[in-house]
Amino acid sequence: MEFQHTACLGGGVIGASWAALFLASGRSVALFDPDPEVERKVRSYIDTAWPAMTELGLTRNGAPDSITFHTSAASAVEGAAFVQENVPERLPIKHATFAQIEPALAPDAIVASSASGLTLSQMQPGWTDPSRFVLGHPFNPPHLIPLVEVLGNEQTEDGVVAAAQRFYRAVGKTTIRVQKEVPGHVANRLQAAIWREAVSLVMSGVASVEDVDKAVWAGPGLRWAAMGPTMLFNLGAGEGGLQAFCDHFTETFNGWWDDLGQVHLTDEVTQTLVQGVKSEAGGMSTAELAQTRDALIVAMQKSMSGLR
Repeated sequence: MEFQHTACLGGGVIGASWAALFLASGRSVALFDPDPEVERKVRSYIDTAWPAMTELGLTRNGAPDSITFHTSAASAVEGAAFVQENVPERLPIKHATFAQIEPALAPDAIVASSASGLTLSQMQPGWTDPSRFVLGHPFNPPHLIPLVEVLGNEQTEDGVVAAAQRFYRAVGKTTIRVQKEVPGHVANRLQAAIWREAVSLVMSGVASVEDVDKAVWAGPGLRWAAMGPTMLFNLGAGEGGLQAFCDHFTETFNGWWDDLGQVHLTDEVTQTLVQGVKSEAGGMSTAELAQTRDALIVAMQKSMSGLR
């Protein structure tokens, strides 16, 4: 098996989720996190995640106990062929971590960062040689959501991005290659654009937080789970395809785009959203909501399996 031994740096929600997925694929994992409770927390997370991954057919080769816990980042990466870095998104911490692990890495090891808010070029100065360092940004939780955004740049060695994509596909992920560095990468920018208008609709009194959320999951969200928006609009015009759709709706969409809201997360906006989410939750705890989310994701993934 290629990339048989892996490492995860950081044992929070993202790191624990990655570790669970790597284990499920039949790989071994070495994990480092300075939290003295990390082993208990990560093992508990893996135990919770395992049934869902089993239901999705992801655990046929895996063993949840093939994980070791280490007291330093450097010892965790020794002998690892693929390292997933998930430490807090603060550049001093990232750079310090890279400086610690670089001397201990195998010459052909690939290191991928889960960073969502930092760019590759911001993180690269933490390396003496960043040629085998890439962005490998997942969507939370990584053991259930297929997407990984992969990015290299002019400092990345030829073939490293392709090898990282090959690894991610081997553990069950769907990858996209980000061809140009922008803050937020691809999917987060799409999320930000949709959420900005969702917040604007709430703050302008068009609909409640709950009804705006409902408008997404009961409407276009269902279609987006099947295909992306451009392909869906291509289908929306029948035999005429996207050209006919654009011919018909150009003025409509231009008008909507000109009218979209411009909002910022002020204290007032935040409190309005917090109260709206509290009402929408209907007394369910965060753990109960997360359990419902995961069950829905598993059901949708199972329904789509074999269709792609």
